[in-house]
Amino acid sequence: MLIDALLDHPVTPGMAGGGPDGDIVLSSRVRLARNMKGIPFPNRASKEKLIEVVEEIRKSVNDLSSDDHHGYMFVEMDKLSPLERYILVEKHIVSPNFVDKVVDRGLVVRDDAAVSIMINEEDHLRIQCLEPGLNLQGALNMANRIDDILEARHNFAFLEQCGYLTACPTNVGTGLRASVMVHLPALVLTRQMNRIIGAATQLGLAVRGLYGEGSEAIGNIFQISNQLTLGNSEQEIIENLQSIAKQVVDQERSARKALAESSQEAIADRVWRAYGVLRYARSINAKEAMTMLSEVRLGIDMGIIDGVPATVFNELLVTTRPNFLQKIAGRSEVQPNERDTMRAQLIREKIKGGKDNA
Repeated sequence: MLIDALLDHPVTPGMAGGGPDGDIVLSSRVRLARNMKGIPFPNRASKEKLIEVVEEIRKSVNDLSSDDHHGYMFVEMDKLSPLERYILVEKHIVSPNFVDKVVDRGLVVRDDAAVSIMINEEDHLRIQCLEPGLNLQGALNMANRIDDILEARHNFAFLEQCGYLTACPTNVGTGLRASVMVHLPALVLTRQMNRIIGAATQLGLAVRGLYGEGSEAIGNIFQISNQLTLGNSEQEIIENLQSIAKQVVDQERSARKALAESSQEAIADRVWRAYGVLRYARSINAKEAMTMLSEVRLGIDMGIIDGVPATVFNELLVTTRPNFLQKIAGRSEVQPNERDTMRAQLIREKIKGGKDNA
């Protein structure tokens, strides 16, 4: 797999749509934090030790390709341009923190980008696995398979009484962070999100924006994840989050049903106004586009709009972002107003088949 193919294709399988409850849950993610035994954590390691970690994991690419029956590619992060790095963030292959400092960092990524391994982020390894829809168990099974392949070659820092040792104390134990990315426009419209966030926090979960910690919840998209890993097994963490995510899905469905019953004309008007803006606008900024796309996706899911596939929303989540638009333009410098024009044109072409299904 060439890096160009990874960067050019807008949607990875984990974000392509479909899967269980795929109309609300865009993707499920499991991430495992692992550190090499006897080597300081990345924030305390010398340059020589960081390079040693990178080179050790580079040797595992063939092991992964052989045992996982997929092709894997090793990427030296400092060899990518800033634009290319941020496209990887927009595609949810790496975290925003990972591209802030790229020296002595590497990335291993599977040919379908469902698996990515960040080297020398906060921990020596961050193994990330993505599945479409609400499928945390599938993501966990995949992550454990990758973990087993790597642990057969490398010694990870582990204590019997604590579990896996990690740079952040909240990850000690299983080293597992699981999350679901959910689209919750009806709960936002009915002003129930503050209650949902409060309840999730009390249950030991975090609710964040589109790109995780510190990011804004644009387009009514939220990430719900576990906060602690110590004292719970991997299976307990997954089952707890799966159960709560299912409850959130049920509440979003109830909110959509309530909107359809009590505000049918109002919600249809709102959806079609959003569609009209996207269908005919000649310039639109990223935030407004995400807001309008969320409402159009709601209209598709509620059967108000016909003729536009729901998966277009997933694709446009990536292709309308600033860095991906700049890549499409094929130039190093694209002014914000030019991006807004490109974004509007791209959206017009993708949603032009919409028909009133009232």
